[in-house]
Amino acid sequence: MGLLSRLMGGTTTKQATDDVLLLHGMLLMAGADGTIEQSELSTVQGFYDTLPEFKGKDFNELLSQANRVVAKHGGLKQSINALGEIKSPAIKKKCFVLAADIAMASGDIDEAEDKLLEAMQRLLGIDDDFAGKVIEVLQTKYAT
Repeated sequence: MGLLSRLMGGTTTKQATDDVLLLHGMLLMAGADGTIEQSELSTVQGFYDTLPEFKGKDFNELLSQANRVVAKHGGLKQSINALGEIKSPAIKKKCFVLAADIAMASGDIDEAEDKLLEAMQRLLGIDDDFAGKVIEVLQTKYAT
């Protein structure tokens, strides 16, 4: 514990905002298999460019803040727990939808993506009915 923490009675790191955690959730899913492919990065960038939560915000700044979330939690895998800090119920649902969309956009959902999406559902408090509807719609979107 540092001097400021002791004197101020707690931790000095501020909690990530919902927009940072939303970006973090998208990047987690894009990198679920250990790498972020260009197509996955393009999908994340497309969402970033169109979602109102990111309007007028600098991508690199939010990415830097998302990287601090990873560092704060001791690593990429542990940082999924940060998604539980999202305050807005709408952003929680949006995070789940976007993560599922990113997973399904690649065509093949691997075990790491499947487990990550299940963990996200739990951490974000997404009920099974909503999750099922999301998957059903995305299956239609990505059907060949």
